[in-house]
Amino acid sequence: MSQLKALIFDVDGTLADTERDGHLVAFNMAFEEAGRDWHWSLELYGQLLAVTGGKERIRYYLNDFYSDERGEDFSSPVMTDAAFDDFVAGLHAAKTRFYMQLMADGAVPLRPGVVRFFKEARDAGLRMAIATTTTPANVTSLLTHTLGAESIDWFEVIAAGDIVPAKKPAPDIYDYVLEKMNLKADQCLAFEDSHNGLLSSCGADLKTIVTINDYTSDHDFSDAILVLSDLGEPNQPMTVLQGTCDEAYFNLATAQKIHQA
Repeated sequence: MSQLKALIFDVDGTLADTERDGHLVAFNMAFEEAGRDWHWSLELYGQLLAVTGGKERIRYYLNDFYSDERGEDFSSPVMTDAAFDDFVAGLHAAKTRFYMQLMADGAVPLRPGVVRFFKEARDAGLRMAIATTTTPANVTSLLTHTLGAESIDWFEVIAAGDIVPAKKPAPDIYDYVLEKMNLKADQCLAFEDSHNGLLSSCGADLKTIVTINDYTSDHDFSDAILVLSDLGEPNQPMTVLQGTCDEAYFNLATAQKIHQA
């Protein structure tokens, strides 16, 4: 049996409720700044989350959801491919700027148990990494404004954004992390929050723990080892939704048991 050597974390929805309280808010701020009368509701954004990646999500909205009474059609030859790419990139850059400001303002705290579990892992000498589709700037901004700038160095690899060509649900981002850390899948555990994320981690043969959120509570997590409401705290017990765990909160001993099972 291989020894547990590393923990690999998704970010959005896993470490913090950044989708609802960060990205969605920032998208709408970017649209308003650009003079667009678009407003993504909580419900609509839940549908758009079927696609991973911010630029990809904008494209998905414009090609599959958007309808304008003025006849503006972003999927037609009226706008060239290059112009469309520039338009989407500009919107996404503005959204990232607004997102980073929200992080600086402390708008999105880390989810229950995350800080505690990070400390346990570090104290035990476990290696840690991040595998996410969000941009590197979003990751560092969240870490800096919740844990301090020094926390960026807690993670041996921060694989984010367009670092691999195929985003989740493809396994590429996890394969990249494993290669960079020179580790095998059976030496690690992954932490995710969504079906696409689970497909990605399982595609890389990683045992995966899922912590759900408002957007993913109805997803199919049948391939997860354990599905939880969150990681929990001693005074704020987690709820076990799938799998077996007798602890009130997820800790390193639990992680070791799951890895060895």
